[in-house]
Amino acid sequence: MKRKKIFFSVFFILVTAFCFAQDPQIDSLKLVLSKQKDDSFKVNTLLALGKSYLESKPDEAIKYSVDAKNLAEKIKYPKGIANALKNKGIANYIQAKYLEAIDPWLESFKVCEAMGDKSGEANLLSNMGAAYFAQGDDTKALEFYLKSLKISEEIGDKFRTATVLSNIGSVYYNKPETHDKAIEYYLKSLPLAEELKDEDIIGTVTANIGEIYSYKKDYATALGYFNRSIKVSENTLQETYGLNDIGKVYTKQKQFALAIQYHQKALEIARKFDAQLEMAESILGIADSYYEQGNFKSALASYKQAEAIARKSGLNKELKDAYGGTALAYAKLSDYSNAFKYQTLFSDMKDTLNDIANYKKIATSQFNFDIQKKQSQIDLLTKDKALQDLDLQRQKFAKNALTIGLVLIFIIAFILLRTYLNKIRVNKLLDKQNAEIQSLLLNILPSEVATELQRDGQATPRYYESVSVLFTDFKSFTKFSQSYSAQELVAELNDCFMAFDDIIDKYGLEKIKTIGDSYMCAGGIPSGGDQHYINIVRAGIEIQEYIRIKNQKRIESGREQWDLRIGVHTGPVVAGVVGKKKYAYDIWGGTVNIASRMESNGEPGQVNVSAATYELIKDHFKCAYRGKIYAKNIGEIDMYFVENEIISATILRPLGSTIDEPKAIEQKLS
Repeated sequence: MKRKKIFFSVFFILVTAFCFAQDPQIDSLKLVLSKQKDDSFKVNTLLALGKSYLESKPDEAIKYSVDAKNLAEKIKYPKGIANALKNKGIANYIQAKYLEAIDPWLESFKVCEAMGDKSGEANLLSNMGAAYFAQGDDTKALEFYLKSLKISEEIGDKFRTATVLSNIGSVYYNKPETHDKAIEYYLKSLPLAEELKDEDIIGTVTANIGEIYSYKKDYATALGYFNRSIKVSENTLQETYGLNDIGKVYTKQKQFALAIQYHQKALEIARKFDAQLEMAESILGIADSYYEQGNFKSALASYKQAEAIARKSGLNKELKDAYGGTALAYAKLSDYSNAFKYQTLFSDMKDTLNDIANYKKIATSQFNFDIQKKQSQIDLLTKDKALQDLDLQRQKFAKNALTIGLVLIFIIAFILLRTYLNKIRVNKLLDKQNAEIQSLLLNILPSEVATELQRDGQATPRYYESVSVLFTDFKSFTKFSQSYSAQELVAELNDCFMAFDDIIDKYGLEKIKTIGDSYMCAGGIPSGGDQHYINIVRAGIEIQEYIRIKNQKRIESGREQWDLRIGVHTGPVVAGVVGKKKYAYDIWGGTVNIASRMESNGEPGQVNVSAATYELIKDHFKCAYRGKIYAKNIGEIDMYFVENEIISATILRPLGSTIDEPKAIEQKLS
């Protein structure tokens, strides 16, 4: 039995004049925060920022919660104080710091009590019950759940009542001797959940009741509740739990065909969601059915399949079950060598899981000890008449603390020693993966942008005052594409674009992207450079020279030549990465559009530049004026063909002659 889901109120409802709905962007919240005065709106903004960090950076959430509490106290805003303390407790709970969660929740409860906020009181009592339940203190958990239930029923909060009743049922679910009590509370929760049409509560409660009846071997009743659970969870991942539960019941009833049918259906749903845990559980169910049926070869194949998934996904419990089933199947097939091998693997994994369980028990003991210690400190401050008795109690606690501490040190040292080598292996794998990720990022993004993404989780777009943008495009490409197969066409473009990549790397330019037969690059980003307009024109000249030599070879082999147009413009752009998937570095602005117009109005074999670029390069290149074009929202723009590079006052380097010698360019074509 495994469900025992606890309903826990993690997020608070935040209503402000700014209507921060659906997890607003952190940057936007910080911008709003910087412009607000010290009032309740600012407190709520700090709370919203804390909420945004709860899952990803709980420590940041605590920082904003503390800031919100301090400001709320300053302006005497009790609701803000209560929510800030609750948020701080939630952040600690998420980090499994249950003792640190309870303290701020107790403070928040007192503030809600003073305000007369009964709903807030019920919420916090339920959360504190969840913290004690997580630490294994069922008695304390019940105490807080029952208090929350009493208030929820008094104020008529049906949702809170239904969830707390379910949580109480889950506490009683822990021990077989209290299963009847668990069913009693689950059956009180169920009608309320059905009235509210809350499918999550209905599905969990009916599945838990079904598992109890299955444990009692009342299979008919168990199947009825499992089918109710499936009905409310159709087409969701939760449906796999009910299907597997039914499969297990049919296996116990020796109806193996039906059992395998239900496990197979669960497996199909798990595969649809790519849910590795649910896939492993479904395949283990199939394997167990085959084993109980006496089909040991099929059972062995399924156990092996479950083993592969569990090992890949780090599912230790499922891996242990797969090892155990494989050992039994090999034994039934008289393959005792493999049976012994897998029995050893099973025992080792069982020991590992026991180590984890022992560590949790130690943590629970420490938690209970810390709670008792805190209670004793409170008693010392509030019960002056019992000072002598409390002094003896403190000595007892000190003695117990020393004993527990020594035991803790011994056990933790043993666990650390046992896992040390495994941690070294994992760290090496992580280092290798990090290096691969770094290499991939640098292959698709500039190094500065990649570093910012890794550091901050996002990259801020930047404005650049002067950037040179170059576009290339093959004339009549559509006609060429009809004469080639798809593979030949892509191969030709790949040859050209790889050569273009080499050329722009030589001149320190940044490739932006390729679109079909068009190639786009820029100079002056992400790092600046005073000579980017000169280097981009040189690159354009060298690209045209590459195409000229490539066309000579094409003509000699009896193929059509590909004519290339190039356009260049210099101006301001915004550059960066947007979105959160498939990162790509890009640039935006009118400069990009004008560069594209320069290319589309150019001529094959020429480098067509705008007037803006011409003014920057005219002392370095001889250019020929060729008229104007009209650009939307800008007006008319002068255009120039680049003819020669001026080496000195009297020497011109003709178009097509670059720093590369002709043999070096031809080498790129070989």
